[in-house]
Amino acid sequence: MAEDDEIVTWWGLVIEGYVATQEKLMGEIGERFGLAPAQFDILLRLIRTPGYRMPMTRLATEAALSSGGFTKVADRLVAADLIVRRPSPDDRRVTYACLTDHGREVAEKARRVCAEILRQRVLEPLGPEASKALAEAMRKLREVNAD
Repeated sequence: MAEDDEIVTWWGLVIEGYVATQEKLMGEIGERFGLAPAQFDILLRLIRTPGYRMPMTRLATEAALSSGGFTKVADRLVAADLIVRRPSPDDRRVTYACLTDHGREVAEKARRVCAEILRQRVLEPLGPEASKALAEAMRKLREVNAD
């Protein structure tokens, strides 16, 4: 069984490794595309969704943003012509965030750059097996700790 200090150190290393990698990743995405982390996250979620649209409340929940925080991010994405808001034809209570053509183009380019950076900063240092094991470990932690 792991000692208290050892397990706390392990977790600290996970957090420090994530933060350092995420800062490099988001720094480059910000420089190249002018996107804040939350904006990039929203674009990634939409580009990976069939029809490039998602109900705004679901998108806010998945992106772990408050309603007000998501509204600010969405307003900036609308102003940049990356998304539009569209009412649901079936339910007046639902509004979709939809990628514009420009938004799809930016999201695709940013996703490719993200993958390139992750290959360099995660895959190369860890190798494919350790990278996959890390992803599986984090998936497991998400499953057992989700509310």
